[in-house]
Amino acid sequence: MHVKYWAKVFKVSGKRWRTDKAIFIHVVFSTFHRKNSGLLQNRNMQPSVFCKFGTVRKASKLAMRKILFSFFAVLLLSPGSYAQSVGLVLSGGGAKGIAHIEVIRALEENNIPIDYIAGTSIGAIVGGLYAAGYSPDEMEKLFRSDDFYFWSTGRIQKEYRYYFTKPEPDPAWIELRIARKEDKFTLLPPTNIIPEEQMDFAFMELLASTNAACKNNFDSLMVPFFCVATNVHSNQPVILREGDLGEAIRASMTFPLYFKAIQIDGNLLFDGGIVNNFPQDIMEEIHNPDFIIGHKVADDSKIPETDNVIDQITNMVMRPTNYDIPSDKGILMETKFENVGLLDFQKYDLIAEQGRQTINQYIDSIKMRVQRKAELENVERKREEFSAKKPELYFQNVQVEGVEDPMQRKFIIQSIKHHYNIVSLNELKKDYFKLIADEHLKSIRPVAYYNHETGYYDLHLKVEPEKKMRINIGGNISTKPINQGFASFDYRTYQGRAYTLSSNIYFGRFYSSFKAGGRIDFPTSLPFYLAGYSTLNRWDFFSTSTELFFEDVRPPYIIQDEYNMRLEAGVPLGLHSKLFAGTAFANSTDEYYQTDIFRKQDVPDQTTFNAFVGQIGLESNSLNYKQYATEGAFRLFSVKYIAGKEVNKPGTTSSATVKTSRHHDYLLAEAQLTRYFNIGKRFTLGTQLEAVYSNKKFLKNYRSSLLSAPGYYPTPHSRSLFIENFHSNNYLAGGLKALVHFNPSLHLRLEGHGFVPVREELQNEDLTAYKKDDYFTNYYLQGMAALVYHTGIGPVSLSLNYYEKPNTNLYLTLNFGYILFNKRGY
Repeated sequence: MHVKYWAKVFKVSGKRWRTDKAIFIHVVFSTFHRKNSGLLQNRNMQPSVFCKFGTVRKASKLAMRKILFSFFAVLLLSPGSYAQSVGLVLSGGGAKGIAHIEVIRALEENNIPIDYIAGTSIGAIVGGLYAAGYSPDEMEKLFRSDDFYFWSTGRIQKEYRYYFTKPEPDPAWIELRIARKEDKFTLLPPTNIIPEEQMDFAFMELLASTNAACKNNFDSLMVPFFCVATNVHSNQPVILREGDLGEAIRASMTFPLYFKAIQIDGNLLFDGGIVNNFPQDIMEEIHNPDFIIGHKVADDSKIPETDNVIDQITNMVMRPTNYDIPSDKGILMETKFENVGLLDFQKYDLIAEQGRQTINQYIDSIKMRVQRKAELENVERKREEFSAKKPELYFQNVQVEGVEDPMQRKFIIQSIKHHYNIVSLNELKKDYFKLIADEHLKSIRPVAYYNHETGYYDLHLKVEPEKKMRINIGGNISTKPINQGFASFDYRTYQGRAYTLSSNIYFGRFYSSFKAGGRIDFPTSLPFYLAGYSTLNRWDFFSTSTELFFEDVRPPYIIQDEYNMRLEAGVPLGLHSKLFAGTAFANSTDEYYQTDIFRKQDVPDQTTFNAFVGQIGLESNSLNYKQYATEGAFRLFSVKYIAGKEVNKPGTTSSATVKTSRHHDYLLAEAQLTRYFNIGKRFTLGTQLEAVYSNKKFLKNYRSSLLSAPGYYPTPHSRSLFIENFHSNNYLAGGLKALVHFNPSLHLRLEGHGFVPVREELQNEDLTAYKKDDYFTNYYLQGMAALVYHTGIGPVSLSLNYYEKPNTNLYLTLNFGYILFNKRGY
């Protein structure tokens, strides 16, 4: 008789026997035969047991009765040997997969066993974490955490934003890389919206110790697990049952366009939902459990609308999936949602509640069909025992893959290890984010392997160097006459040190500019950089009517042209700060009218200032956005020495008639502080302070003096105006910001600012300038109310701006992009 015969014959309470249980019976048969072979031989009988194939030949009736008696005895003494096995299958569906956690929680609380677990995409994340020993409470805490928000969005936490290697800010929206192959150049668009570095490190941090505990065999996890990914080349499913658990989950949830594909064993992999979003068929094929519990959270495919690109892409890449589970094999639960997107993890409470409602509808049916119990205490004990096998994350050996330059490889290793033999997780995390801030490295994927000989982890960094050539495109689109386009070109190479050659161009009616230069980063024990740039700037400030919604734009009444050459060197001071020093030559020419009312044939005044500038400063920046920041801080303290020659050529609106020149040399000290404080999840309070001191003397006339004086422009729109009330050689200024967050990307912003000249500059009747005798006698206010949405490429804002000044006070603007400029010489 074959094993399948015993599987058919021996049934208890109608339960279906599995083949491996019949093999167990056969093993007992064999054992019993060996122990009782003497008894059979004394009766001159020759029974034989062919152990390999489980075949039992003829034996005496007495021997057979003893054998059968022994079988039943073993069965009665082994209560789990015939128990039902249960497999749990979790579908993909983005943030809607939070509901999977509530399903698992309810199964545990009702003593329903989970013997096998599988999933795709978000189902792979939840299923993999559960198999790795994370409880439902721990998974909930993880999904609700700030860390998970940063992982799912790719944004960097404040404590890991490395400022030293950041380039000068610009209004770029998207980055296009240029690849050269066989003397042909190819323009490569962005591969993903969400940066992958946060996610890659998170999976390593969460699951590297699990890999050590299960020895990279997913069948040896707390609960046997597998997930599904898609081979990009063959468009065929890939079943992941071994290897690095974090990489497997990362592959299974890598939805095209949002996340970058991952390479495992030479195969480029995408989201498993493309080919199989609900692997119950694979569960049955691999583990063949007695009962399958399935939970579907994915929406059925819909006909996409013409303006919904995401739905169009989803329909193209996602094959239809069979979500049916035959009634005799298990039960399928489905949780349906409205208005829950792929990345709406902030809707945790709503999604979890829907999941609880679903499992509550089905739990009684499941309990009726699954009679075997798994006590919660035993499950928790099993979880604790598995977690106890996980070694703590300490790293010793570091290997770098994907980098050809030996000096660059050495620099990466030294950036991680420094002079230490053992590196902790916290130390590694800080240095990892320093590395990914390097403009010469496109991506770094950390993979940790536990070394049983040393007791520490070997860290493998899978590095992809940045392409040598890059083009950035951006600018600003506005309902006001401040539209501008932006493009830049960078060339990068690494030859013992990092070289970056860059140029950019701004073009628009209000602001235009061209910059060219480069930077060299030296990977010494104390890194430092040398940078030099040559820049042409031009601002055209327009005079407008006083209407709120529609502006009658007149010819420019102020034109500022500036050329500068800058040299700068700097060293890092901690994570967010740098100490810098530099020198510059600047030539500025201001053309302006001495009155706001002028005729077309009037000739403007012209003031030229050629200057040499030397400066030293300390700068710190941990802001999360370069415009409309919502967290972090910015600090700047600098001192400049400026020496130059002023040349004034009067125009037709001037009281002077003779060209004049004079020499100026003075000190200019500036201090800025911007900081944001989170007050709960919905509210943020921001403060901004600024102080300027200078012993500079007035230029030839009042307007030229204010044009060359520092100004206070705390909001993006204010930078597009020249407002005399907010310029002075010595002033104190500051403001408060109140932010109300509707979700992580959308917030309402209210700002109020005040400007106080130390000794206010006023205009004489002859159009020259003079200072008041009294200190702090006047102040000026400005404010802004704005609704801001941060897209993946730039901010969209609808703002109402107020300025205390003559003529127009209120400006209503709708903007997309950034109002940022190249640096001035002084």
